[in-house]
This record gives sequence, C-alpha cells and structure tokens, in this order.
Amino acid sequence: MIATTSTIDELIRNQNPFAGHIVVRPQQIWGKSYPDVSSINAHASNAVFDAVEKIRNGKRETVGITITAEKGLGKSHIISRIRHRLQAEDNTLFIYMSKYDNLNQIKYQFQQTVASSLRAFGNQKVMQWQEIAAALINDAKKCNYTPQQYISSIYPTWLNKYSTRTIDSLTEAVLKIKTDVNNPYIIRAILWTLSTAHAHYATYWLSGLEVTQTQADILGLPNPKNEDREAEALSNVRQILDITSHYRVPVICFDELDITDISDTGFTAAQIIANLTKDLYNSLKQGVLLLAMYPEIWNDQIRALPQAEAVVDRLASEQSDRQPVALKYLNSDDIVALVKHWLKDFYQEHNQNPPHPLYPFDESKLRELGKGKPTVRSVLKWCAENFVNPDLIKDNLNQLDPNTTGRCVSHTIHPVKPYFDNEIDNVEASIDTLMEDEITIGSALWLAFVSLIGKTIEGITIEEIEEVPNQDYIDFKIVGNRKKVKIGVDVLQQASGNTIQAALNKLIDYRKFHLTRGCLVRSKKISPNAKLAQKYLQQLLQKLGGEWVLLQAQDIKPLLAIYFVWYNSESYELTEEQIFDFFNKKQLAINNPLIREILSDPSGQEPTNLTDDELPMRIPQTVSSADSIELNL
Repeated sequence: MIATTSTIDELIRNQNPFAGHIVVRPQQIWGKSYPDVSSINAHASNAVFDAVEKIRNGKRETVGITITAEKGLGKSHIISRIRHRLQAEDNTLFIYMSKYDNLNQIKYQFQQTVASSLRAFGNQKVMQWQEIAAALINDAKKCNYTPQQYISSIYPTWLNKYSTRTIDSLTEAVLKIKTDVNNPYIIRAILWTLSTAHAHYATYWLSGLEVTQTQADILGLPNPKNEDREAEALSNVRQILDITSHYRVPVICFDELDITDISDTGFTAAQIIANLTKDLYNSLKQGVLLLAMYPEIWNDQIRALPQAEAVVDRLASEQSDRQPVALKYLNSDDIVALVKHWLKDFYQEHNQNPPHPLYPFDESKLRELGKGKPTVRSVLKWCAENFVNPDLIKDNLNQLDPNTTGRCVSHTIHPVKPYFDNEIDNVEASIDTLMEDEITIGSALWLAFVSLIGKTIEGITIEEIEEVPNQDYIDFKIVGNRKKVKIGVDVLQQASGNTIQAALNKLIDYRKFHLTRGCLVRSKKISPNAKLAQKYLQQLLQKLGGEWVLLQAQDIKPLLAIYFVWYNSESYELTEEQIFDFFNKKQLAINNPLIREILSDPSGQEPTNLTDDELPMRIPQTVSSADSIELNL
C-alpha cells in the first residue's frame, strides 16, 4: 500500500539519505557500502573481475590496472563495488591502502596495511588471516575443517592438551609443504591467528610492530628491530602474499594518491606507490594491482618517472595502448538509476512506499542534470540539497557546476553536521582499530587544540600548537600563558617496552625539546618488566611534573569524527572556517574530558582503569569437547 504523502513528507523533513554521504570513505569499502548501481562505469570494475578470473584460470600471473577519473567521478565507489563483490566469493583476498603517513617508510607502512586489511572479515565471517591459517593446516594435515571449527573447538582442545607445542607442530607440518618460505615465523604467526586469545598479538606482529617481550616469548616470535623494519618490510610482504596466493588471489588497491606530500628523495605519493607497484608486479607469484588517481597525476607524475615506460607497462598491463581505464561522466539514465537505487534503500529502511520510485524528485529534472558532465559526487550533493517536498524544489541545475558552492535548502542545519554525523558512525564501527592508530589519534588531538587557540582552559591560555622537529615521538607542543607553558603531548599505544622506553626518553628531555611539561596519552598499562621504561615514567610523573592521561574511546570518538571531516573537507566542499565554527558551537574540544585532562594540573599518578595488554602466561583451560581431533605430535 502506498503511504500517504504527509507521512513520507514528514520522514523527508527529518531524514536525508544523501546528506553527509557524498564521499566514499574506507569504512564504506570495508563495511556497509553506499547503494551501488553496477552498470555505472561497469567497464572499470569488470576489468578487475576479468583479471581475477584470468589468474584463477592460469592465463595470467600478475595484472596491473590503473583507473583514472576527475574528482568526484566515482573512483572509490568502484573500489567499494570490487571489494563487496569479491567478499562474496571465497577465492580472493582484498588489500586496500589509502593513507600514506610516511613516504620515507612506505614499505613498512604497506606491511601494516596488508596486516590490517587481512584482519577484515572475508566471506566465511572470520578474518582473512584466519581463512588462510585454516587453509594452511588443511593442506598440511590433509583435512577439511572450517576456520570456525578451528577457532571454536579444535584449537582450544589442542592448546589445552599440548600448549604452545601445538603451534610448533603445525608450523613444522606447514613448512614441509611450503619449502620456499624463508621466514618460518610468518607461518607461525599466521597459525596463531586461529587462537582467540592470541590472534590480536599475532596480527600485530605480522604488521611489523613490536609486541612486549612476554608476548613474544609466549608466541615464540622474535621482535623486529626498528632500524631494520623498512629494509625487511617488502620481503615480509612478498612472503605473506606468496603464502596467501596459494589459496586466494590477492587484489591490492591503492587509492587517494593525490596528496601533496613529497618524500626525502623528492617523489610524490603517486610516484612512490607506482614504483612499489612495479616491484610487487615483478616479484609476486600472482595478484591484481589496482591504482586509482586523477588523469593529471598519471600524465604529470607517473609518466615523469625515471624509466617511466617500465612502470607504465606494469600499471596498465592489460591495456593494449598502455593507457589507464578512464571513468565516464554520468548520463541521464545513470542519474535516474543512481537516485532510484538510493531512494529504494531509504524507503525500505523506513518501511515506506512512496508515490513513485524517485519521490520527491521529478524524473525530467534529474534527466536534465545529465546534459552537463555530472559526477557521482555532484549528483549526490544536488540530491542532498534538494531533498524536500516536491513543491519546494526549484531548478538548481547550476549547482552541478564545480565552481559554485550550491544552495542549502535547510538553513537550520549546520553544513558540517551531516558529515560529522556520518563520521561518528564510521568511527563507532572501527573504534577498536582506531584506538591502536597513534598517528590518527595524535592528529585528532592536534586539530582539537588548534581550534582552541586564543581560549583559556584549566588556567592555560592557548597561544600556539607547534611541531617538535627532529624526533619521531612527541606529536605536538601546546604553547600558552605567554610561552611560560609548553606541554609536549605523545600518544603512545604500542606495546613494546623498547618503543615505550624510546618515547618516554624523549618526553622527559625538557631541555632539548623546550618543554615545561610532558604528557603521555595512553590507554594501556606499561609492563613492570620494562625496567628502563618504568624508570623514565617515574621520572616524568614524580620528578618533572609530567602527566599520564588515560585515553578512553568515548572521549576520542568525537575528536576523531571531526578530524576526518577536516581531513576530507575538500571532498566535502567545506571550509576550515565552517569546521572550526562547528567545533566551537558544539564545544567538541573545550568540553572534552581528554582535552581538559591534558591541560589540567598533573596528578603525578598513573591513571586507573588502564587495560592490560599482556597475554596470559598459561593457555586457557576451558575447552569444548566437540570436534576434538588428535594433533599427533
């Protein structure tokens, strides 16, 4: 039955399915995606699906594909489509990289990306790491158990009966059939992912990060040395991908390559990733390498590389003319299909049956939009700004002109709010991962303090937020009270005693870094076995008037959300002034407990409610009797 228009119009006044959703973020690629019309730019996604099929059938080993498109034309929409299509299958692995925080250590960052991507669930509703671990054991032991069976009953039984000898035996069995593996610890770490109690620490180690010595001893894994991590990273990634490619075709995507950062060697992010892709193409046993970028980056940066032809041959290996796959602008049929699909999901979610599938829009007006060169983003933005009762919709075709800012129909909603609300949902969905991301948390805190310049909080008038050069630990310095107060802030979530020791050693060096106070921001305990780190900590808290502030998810969530809005402000077509205005009106920073605690007088004490990041010394004894099988040690 068709709902009354009054009921639907009331819904429209209170809900806007387009607002804040004009840009695909990593959370939509990994989680619930925006509505997708598979016919739009199908040639681009089909190129990837065809490449995967050729590799499966043994017709190709490695394929390189580059997608080019203007801003807002739908590059990330295509990648999201590819991810969700492949997730429904059981013979691919998906790896996605869109952040390039340190171009000078891109191989190490890529290893972290691979490890993080494989933590995402595959089609068996377990981590992709766990799918590979189960496949390795089944291959070595000639059995056919699912990852869920290993996780829920078989592994607990084995670990209870044989303790860590379980992993010793399995590693030895797998190495007999994987004779080309140079680093047996990678196999060992992958096998540990099937143990619920140890999976987090195993994937942490696989990302190239240090675990505590206690954790390393239990897992039987050596900690990497910081000075070797960039040199070893690519070798580790190659081995991981070669191991996984026996069972799944890796599809590796590089997105968001338009950042303006330059490496110490003078190369852009796109150029560095292009060279990394070339190395992967040459060394991987099999896989699809996908890059997405603007046409001008391809023409001005990729083709300007030394030995550019060798790079181009690998980045566009399937195109006879060695040109990228170009996305097309939307036509009138595309626009109608796109809007209809978004509205269908919206009305179904709210159990409404509209007068027609495009309500409240008029099909002729939507088709009129297709006469220009509309992008996915510009169409969704137009819909967001015109999602009102049909009687109120005016002809706003000029809003698709990228040089206009557009008119917001509702004057009561702050322009930042829809994007902030969307980012809050994204942060909620990925908070466990974000709580480990020191760089992003540090950046969110930095932005919050920048928004407070000129304000007085906890007796400190904030004057400047400064970088601290020539070191890798202190995230920024808060300068206030006519430069009498200089607080160095370090977000430190890593587990390793060596890393904590190095960070605290910087934080207590007030003279070198011109500090009056050091502030550690951390949610986890520091192991009492890390003797030197404990010494530095006591020096910070007891002798130097420093502080340890507890990092809690509920405090950092809104700051992360507004940081992501700021970070994507160009795509969202928001100004920095609008974002800081929202900051102030919503009092996101000035009333945030974490911000106030950083500025308040130090207590000289460790926080309470810290989490314990150590593994239990004994294997848990609670075991399911179901599906028990002998390991045959």
